[in-house]
Amino acid sequence: MAGGWAKDGAVSEQIEASISDELARLRARKQPQGESLTHCADCEEPIPEARRLALPGVKLCIDCVRERDAGPDRRGGINRRGSKDSQLK
Repeated sequence: MAGGWAKDGAVSEQIEASISDELARLRARKQPQGESLTHCADCEEPIPEARRLALPGVKLCIDCVRERDAGPDRRGGINRRGSKDSQLK
């Protein structure tokens, strides 16, 4: 049941569109290419050979990648709700 001017199933469509957009964004991320480094570009620790073989072009060790990924999300979200509350950021 949709409320207001929205048609039936509008909320589900918005959720599916958000998921599709995020999956497309993740797939479009550049993957490492080229020759892998033997030592991490950030901390200079050796990168294990198994990691270098699994991810050709890897430049960072696992610990540095985890630190970078744990940081704040720097991309802005898309406002699909259109409600007044969601626009007051």
